[in-house]
Amino acid sequence: MMKHYKNMMTRFFIYGTVGWIAEVLWTGFGSLLRTDFRLTSHTYLWMFFIYGLAVFLEPVHDAIRSWHWFYRGLLYMFLIFSVEYFSGWLLSEVIGVCPWDYGNQLFAINRFIRLDYAPVWFTAGLLFEKLHDFLDNIMWRLTS
Repeated sequence: MMKHYKNMMTRFFIYGTVGWIAEVLWTGFGSLLRTDFRLTSHTYLWMFFIYGLAVFLEPVHDAIRSWHWFYRGLLYMFLIFSVEYFSGWLLSEVIGVCPWDYGNQLFAINRFIRLDYAPVWFTAGLLFEKLHDFLDNIMWRLTS
């Protein structure tokens, strides 16, 4: 039981770190598109914990592995939007503000999610599967 918990915490840390890195790259490339050649990037400390929650997508991935990639991507997109919305709402309730306030964006819902990010979350979910399989392979090698 303790070994499973340790493995889960390791994966939580990996997903949190990968999410942070992806967000820094995403916002940095966004700066480039806005012609900010400093490539200014940013993220929030809270995001580490939110991205770490991807560890709970692993059983979902295992359960839907046989589905067509399009339907898997749609499910991930919905789940990621749900986590983003709920965590934004929770942070605004607990600390009084949602760090990623999308208030004045055209496709924002209650300031917590942006529907124009649907292709991003669709793709991120499918990339998550690759990372999950990679981690399974590495963990299997380390324990064999």
